[in-house]
Amino acid sequence: QVQLVESGGGLVQAGGSLRLSCAASRSIFSFNFLGWYRQAPGKQRELVSSINSGGSTNYVDSVKGRFTISRDSAKNTVTLQMNSLKPEDTGVYYCNAKSGSSVYTTDYWGQGTQVTVSS
Repeated sequence: QVQLVESGGGLVQAGGSLRLSCAASRSIFSFNFLGWYRQAPGKQRELVSSINSGGSTNYVDSVKGRFTISRDSAKNTVTLQMNSLKPEDTGVYYCNAKSGSSVYTTDYWGQGTQVTVSS
């Protein structure tokens, strides 16, 4: 069973930075997608950023230029560096990994880590 363990959330003032990490229990190259989702109170979970097996990255428009996703194959981690944080970035952040094919995909989720940005 794959485990994803997040760390790095917390409380920060607007304009500050946080670094989220997600440690996988097996090689990150066994996944064809690694991503960070967030869920704000009363809202649906949204994809914030992702990196695929080829190293291509994507960001939701609201975080472009502020967040950076990266991976470390030696540590089997995927990291989300969040700068210039805004109150609207507040939410529970979840690490997600996908493996398989376009026909059948298996999703793995971390337990979530709270990020709170105060104004």
